Amino acid sequence: MESWVVWLAVAALLGIAEIFTLTFALGLLAAAALAAGLAGALGLPFAAQVAVFAIGSVAGLAVVRPIARRHITQPPPLRSGTAALVGREALTLTEVNRRGGRALIGGEEWTARPYDPDVVIPADAVADVLAIEGATALLYPVSSSNEGQP
Repeated sequence: MESWVVWLAVAALLGIAEIFTLTFALGLLAAAALAAGLAGALGLPFAAQVAVFAIGSVAGLAVVRPIARRHITQPPPLRSGTAALVGREALTLTEVNRRGGRALIGGEEWTARPYDPDVVIPADAVADVLAIEGATALLYPVSSSNEGQP
């Protein structure tokens, strides 16, 4: 059997193994084996085919794999606009009830209402911003650690 056929079989096996493992390494080795098979099909000696495989493997594992992993493990995009306000603390400027109220969030004054319509948040209380609906912040009061103590 000719060597290029063996290289193609190795490339196919490595490619199949990559599908099951998703390591990014076996796929690059499969590409290197494919390049070595192409070198064999062009009539290059076996030593040159091994060199092509070695150079392709090292180049793939040292250059391509780190770049691919970096692109896959990127941090989530930064939140901006009203999405950036969710999770922040708000200071209520007026009493906030189901009919509305005012709160200071990130240095800006917002209309607000409680996330739970049955809750009333007094003025000058700290609350968490759970959601933004249009121009209204939905707040939930932060419980104080001193509640119930004299």
